[in-house]
Amino acid sequence: MPPRWPRKPSRQDPEFRKLDDRYTYAAHIAVFLCVGSGLVFFQQLYRADWQWLVPILGWWALGLGIHSLWIFFVARYPVHPGYVELAPIESSEAPEADPLEVG
Repeated sequence: MPPRWPRKPSRQDPEFRKLDDRYTYAAHIAVFLCVGSGLVFFQQLYRADWQWLVPILGWWALGLGIHSLWIFFVARYPVHPGYVELAPIESSEAPEADPLEVG
């Protein structure tokens, strides 16, 4: 279950940008692992001699390594000068939505 964000998400919010960047990174890792393992599986299944597989996966892994360095060591998330943090909405203060209202 995704985490609840205590305020309206905005790319100007440094904490939200950091979380968003890490979720994007996790999605890139997941796609790499799924595609890479699938390609290796079918290479083994068909006993194929795919010369292109190792370089492609190697370059892709290098790109993910650079992405990792950027996300975890280089990226800084300064506060935008026009950003104003609003107080979180308490569940008792949240307006109730009318289930019969359309639009």
